[in-house]
Amino acid sequence: MKDKRLHLYGADWCLKSTHLRNYLQSEWIEFDDFNVELDSDAAARVRRLYNGNLKFPTITYGDEFLKNPSISVLEEFLEKHSLKD
Repeated sequence: MKDKRLHLYGADWCLKSTHLRNYLQSEWIEFDDFNVELDSDAAARVRRLYNGNLKFPTITYGDEFLKNPSISVLEEFLEKHSLKD
């Protein structure tokens, strides 16, 4: 089983990554934030999910992941994993 912690993979210039990051912070949800352009290990983890392609923002938790989720989809994901009150 993979790490049971919420991870956000994105880039600083990516508005969607910033939007998701700001949402998670505003909800006081703990997560690890990875910049796939500066962190080659993070980029490799994302590429393994998408057959070698670098797609972001990507949210992961355990073995599950979301590509470019809307806030409503992210909320459902967080509630499913009991990460949101």
